[in-house]
Amino acid sequence: MTHLRPLAILGGTFDPIHNGHLRAAWEAAEALDAEVRLVPARTPPHRPPPVADAAGRTALLRAALSGQDRLVVDSRELDRDGPSYTVDTLASLRADVGPERPLVLLVGDDAFAGLASWHLWRDLFELAHVGVLARPGASHALPPELEAFVAGRRTTRLQGPAGQVVRIEITPLDIAATAIREAFAAGGEPRFLMPEACFGDPALLAPYRALGR
Repeated sequence: MTHLRPLAILGGTFDPIHNGHLRAAWEAAEALDAEVRLVPARTPPHRPPPVADAAGRTALLRAALSGQDRLVVDSRELDRDGPSYTVDTLASLRADVGPERPLVLLVGDDAFAGLASWHLWRDLFELAHVGVLARPGASHALPPELEAFVAGRRTTRLQGPAGQVVRIEITPLDIAATAIREAFAAGGEPRFLMPEACFGDPALLAPYRALGR
């Protein structure tokens, strides 16, 4: 049987993209031997609107990923109107790659603990595996409903196209987009928290620098 390399996705507002996002995505790519796509959300549910618009955040993301080809941008959520529901993105990806290729939804361990509040959350497991990005030694208690649902799905090695849960330990980088936005608002330059390529074109960071005006 031909080995099908997993395709993993990491979604987010990326407002702005920073080294914490990128390091987690890179380590997941290595742990799973996967292609990883970063999927910027157009209209994230249950969150305030992003500072930068979708086109601006995507341009910044493309700049951040320049110089390598293991992490790529997938802009499919920008082509849809309305909220960016993960289940819709996974259904679209599954239609693209077919029924056999493993898909992996990458989420932080804190987001995973709240998975039962997501839109059609059980359907996620019909479409993909879930890779839980966790700091070494960290753990989050799961609500009883979610714990019961995933209890028989945990694994250390993914098999098949969907339905399992794997823990991926990542290097803890204490970087937050909120702190970066606050630094820009204060007139600072948060270099070394974001890839240097993000600073090459002043237009890319203009929405964040405007916060301080």
